Amino acid sequence: MEIWINPACSKCRSALTLLDAEGADYTVRRYLEDVPSEDEIRAVLDRLGLEPWDITRTQEAAAKELGLRDWARDESARDRWITALAEHPKLIQRPIITADDGTALVARTDEAVQDALSRSKS
Repeated sequence: MEIWINPACSKCRSALTLLDAEGADYTVRRYLEDVPSEDEIRAVLDRLGLEPWDITRTQEAAAKELGLRDWARDESARDRWITALAEHPKLIQRPIITADDGTALVARTDEAVQDALSRSKS
C-alpha cells in the first residue's frame, strides 16, 4: 500500500498515525516533492473510480489562478484537468491511499483509512 501525503497536512498526519497504530506495511510518497506524472494520476483516478475534478482542491491559490471553477467537467476536459494536477500537485486532494487490492481511497477520515487497511489485508 502507498499513501500520497503532504507532511504539512493534518489529515495526512492522522492517517499515518492510524496506519502506524495498526502496524500497516506502507510506503510514503511525498507527492509535492515526488510529483506524480499524468499517467500516474490517470492510474490513481482509475483505482479511485473518480474524475480529476473530484480530487482537485479548488480552494487552493493555484486553482483560483487557473480559473478551475469555470473549467468544463466532462470527458473533453479530462486531460486538461490531469495536466493541471501534474503541473500543480498541491491541487491534489490528500491523503490518497492505494490499497493492495488494486483500489484506492481519498483517506480524509479514520473510516476511510480503516477501509484501505481492510482492502490491503490478505
